Amino acid sequence: MKKSLEERLAILSDAAKYDASCASSGTTKRDSAVSGGLGSTEGSGICHAYAPDGRCISLLKILLTNFCIYDCAYCINRSSSNVERARFTPDEVIWLTLEFYRRNYIEGLFLSSGIIRSSDHTMEEMVRIVRELRSTHNFRGYIHLKSIPEASPHLIEEAGLYADRLSLNIELPTDRGIAELAPEKKPASIRRSMGELRLMIEAAADPTLKTKRRKRFVPGGQSTQMIVGADGANDATILGSSAQLYGSYCLKRVYYSAFSPIPDSSKNLPLIKPPLMREHRLYQADWLYRFYGFGIDEITSSQAGGMLDLNLDPKLAWALGNRNGFPVDINRAPRETLLRVPGLGTKTVKSILSARRFRRLRIEDLTRLGVSIKKVQAFISAEGWSPRRLADRQDLRAMFEPKPEQLSLL
Repeated sequence: MKKSLEERLAILSDAAKYDASCASSGTTKRDSAVSGGLGSTEGSGICHAYAPDGRCISLLKILLTNFCIYDCAYCINRSSSNVERARFTPDEVIWLTLEFYRRNYIEGLFLSSGIIRSSDHTMEEMVRIVRELRSTHNFRGYIHLKSIPEASPHLIEEAGLYADRLSLNIELPTDRGIAELAPEKKPASIRRSMGELRLMIEAAADPTLKTKRRKRFVPGGQSTQMIVGADGANDATILGSSAQLYGSYCLKRVYYSAFSPIPDSSKNLPLIKPPLMREHRLYQADWLYRFYGFGIDEITSSQAGGMLDLNLDPKLAWALGNRNGFPVDINRAPRETLLRVPGLGTKTVKSILSARRFRRLRIEDLTRLGVSIKKVQAFISAEGWSPRRLADRQDLRAMFEPKPEQLSLL
């Protein structure tokens, strides 16, 4: 029996939840299906992404189809999976996007898809959707499009004319892991496509001689996603792969998605999922590498085996392992040193550098900047403040570790 549009929307919006490239965060979870009322901040269908200026953007997040010719072991939509299948036509995706937008439910579209017939056929349908939204219906909302591996470069180029961001999933941190769990996908082809897209973005950024203006082409850049915990890669390997991707392809973001066990899975996959805290720590480490001047080896040196400490954030774990570099004088230390102090972010460091030009700062001044004194007091010195014996305490780590909790048997 042919499924209704509502039934297919339920299936294909739920199937899209495994893509972490536009994660919803920063709000209290409320589900109107359970508590009543209108609107939800969780569940499938609408997710929340954040623009560079901090605005929250609601996106219709769906798959064009969850049929797929590939049989990736970690994917719920693999060809051998027994999940319920569904498919939209391009016209239906266009209609849904416009109607959701007119009702002020969304501000944009996140569109991905399983691969049907071939990569080019699937990509052609996705390009048709975004082209008609922009050209025929004058849609000006945000569009994030998932590129299809091994699709023709001219299709990727056309997609870039209409989408705000394109992303192509690298899937796993190592080529060996991809060969074992997704043998039909070719890491070299994925990287080649990412490299071609980078060249297109750079070419569009150069002003033309005739118009002196830059061409609008994927203004949000490209991103990728990496599954964590499906293979045996440790955190050092994952972060090393991310660093290589950032450096080689100028990615805007690498998203980390903790592996979730699926029904009828391969024996090569783990039986239990990795802790979600591991995913969180990888995001924190990613930030340290990109914006705080840390090296991958520094971030992963706090524990043996190349794994991040799940109990402490990576910067704090590094500081506890390198106490000889502390305390740091907030009135004299350069920016690079201040960025390594636990509890000080980039905006706070900028404020400290600006304020100390006029007077010497006291530890109370950091409170006005929103800094947690408990977190920084052992690692800084200021006017009227020295940590003295605090930095040498044997139980310093215990001061920051989460308190043990009594587990419930119910």
